[in-house]
Amino acid sequence: MICQNRLLPGPRKASFLSGYLGLLLGALLATTSPASGQRLSPLHAAGPKTVDATGREVVLRGYNVGGWLLQESYILGTDTLNSQWRIKQALLRTMPEAEVEKFYRQYRQQFITKADIDFLARQGFNCVRLPLHYDLFLTPEQRHARTEVIRDPQNPQKLTAYVQQLSQWYDEGQLFAKPRKLDGIRFIDEVVKWCAANKMYVVLDLHAAPGGQGTDRNINDNFLPLDLWKRHDAKGRLIYQDITVRLWEMLADRYRNEPAIAMYDLINEPHNLNVANGLTADNQELNTLYSRLIDAVRARNDQHLLMVEGNGYGNEYTNLTPDKLKVKSTANLVYNAHRYWCPNTAEAADPNPNQINLLSNLIAFRDKWQVPVWVGETGENSNEWFAAAVQGLNDRGIGWGHWNIKRVDSGAGLLRIAPYGSILTPQGRAALLRNAQFANCQINRDVAAALTQPAARQAFAQLTIPGTIAATDYDLGRDGVAYHDDFSARTDYRDYTPHNQGGAYRNDGVDIIKSPDMPNGFAVQQLATGEWLTYTVSVATPGAYKVELRLHPGAEAGRLSLQMDSLPVGTATVPAGAAWTTVTLNTPALPAGQHTLRVLVEAPVQQLGWLRFEPTATTARTSE
Repeated sequence: MICQNRLLPGPRKASFLSGYLGLLLGALLATTSPASGQRLSPLHAAGPKTVDATGREVVLRGYNVGGWLLQESYILGTDTLNSQWRIKQALLRTMPEAEVEKFYRQYRQQFITKADIDFLARQGFNCVRLPLHYDLFLTPEQRHARTEVIRDPQNPQKLTAYVQQLSQWYDEGQLFAKPRKLDGIRFIDEVVKWCAANKMYVVLDLHAAPGGQGTDRNINDNFLPLDLWKRHDAKGRLIYQDITVRLWEMLADRYRNEPAIAMYDLINEPHNLNVANGLTADNQELNTLYSRLIDAVRARNDQHLLMVEGNGYGNEYTNLTPDKLKVKSTANLVYNAHRYWCPNTAEAADPNPNQINLLSNLIAFRDKWQVPVWVGETGENSNEWFAAAVQGLNDRGIGWGHWNIKRVDSGAGLLRIAPYGSILTPQGRAALLRNAQFANCQINRDVAAALTQPAARQAFAQLTIPGTIAATDYDLGRDGVAYHDDFSARTDYRDYTPHNQGGAYRNDGVDIIKSPDMPNGFAVQQLATGEWLTYTVSVATPGAYKVELRLHPGAEAGRLSLQMDSLPVGTATVPAGAAWTTVTLNTPALPAGQHTLRVLVEAPVQQLGWLRFEPTATTARTSE
């Protein structure tokens, strides 16, 4: 066991104490902080734990507000456009630049608002990770220069000219020179204020770094792969790295006394830094830049937690461990993992101890290096995977930031944005701005339950007998507790099999399809032998019932059996057929009160729409 208040040993401890006392003093003296009216305790590292000023452990569990200050195509349903600059390029073909900028101002004002943050707080989350694009910290003139590249990104002269402009602005001290006038600062200040009012922390995440930290344009919105690591200016400087350092220096100057900011996520998801792409095989480039960034922030007397992200989308730390970083102090570092499409079992392990997305590696890394670890992103899977992941992390005292708060027409986000058409039409843009507002989003209650009550089974809807039960309104809970499906989560990033064949209504392994003929518009489909669904029901009138099941048979005869509180109450044989049909069974006397109804698949059935319980004549007479 590790003592909760254990601090770092030796010189690291002394360095930490000196810097941390400065942070405490600065926090007490600060009068212009964006959240000065709502004080949160500053966080620091104490061995492998994150603690507040009193030594109390604080485990950050929250949400990413992605898709807002950096658009990602799949979040908005514009996958063919691939990245934010390509979305913007397409918009520029149909409207003047001033109108494009106006749209982006409106989009950023409406996609995430105080209402979204208040909602996260009501769910019990205690932090927000804020993904940022570096162009938010450019002036309108500087952003216009980048837009000129967006108009013609295949023209190397334009990109070279933009880089030279950046170099000139850098040398003249014109980059990030007047923070209060920059869009990025205004958004950070607003989010910090909203979060602090809810006693929530903020993680600042440089999601799209200057030049781009990898090859995936959707993530880092770059023109050429890996330019952050490769692009030299006319003076031979890795100018994008110099700009990144200056950006964090400006942020440190402004926020060093802001306790509502939990940590700085220095660079999101660097990836594909390898020999095949002309870089080293052991993360030397990452080590060099992280070491610069850490020392630069500390030189500003900023002792915030600093999170480093490994190669391979934030997970691989060869040459990046605390003993390898070339920094004056390794105090208050946090190591990140991004967990997607991987096993959640304790026995799953990677032979590389510096690859830490699997639970066993993550824990071993934390314990070996005595540093806090935090899962900055996790999600984009089924509720079953979500619940297993957060249970595994919660049990081990590891915090996490779930990805992502909103997506268009998706059950995987906490909030579902209704389809809006095309972002390239005035009508589509107007619909997107309207649909993305919190009041117009659908709350995916099943996602919220998987994250906040992962071990529980609870009713999805109020279901009463006599009455009609929609097949899709089975209980909330994990596979094996609320339902069983043969494939309920992706645990291999190479396997693209969807967990929900149909992808509608809910985000479990249960396969659900849109079905206009059903009262709620949906039906369960592809019910395989051995699968089952449970429903929390209230029997208002005791007695025997006739049960009608609305089914779409398969090519062969199927069979469903019903149980109540584990006792059999009837079996329905479903004849083979190509059209919807209704089959009937009769139950024995059912007792009044709340019960668990289970529908068990004994032979495959194509679709199940609803179950209708009607009292038999005997039950009706008894009731009278």
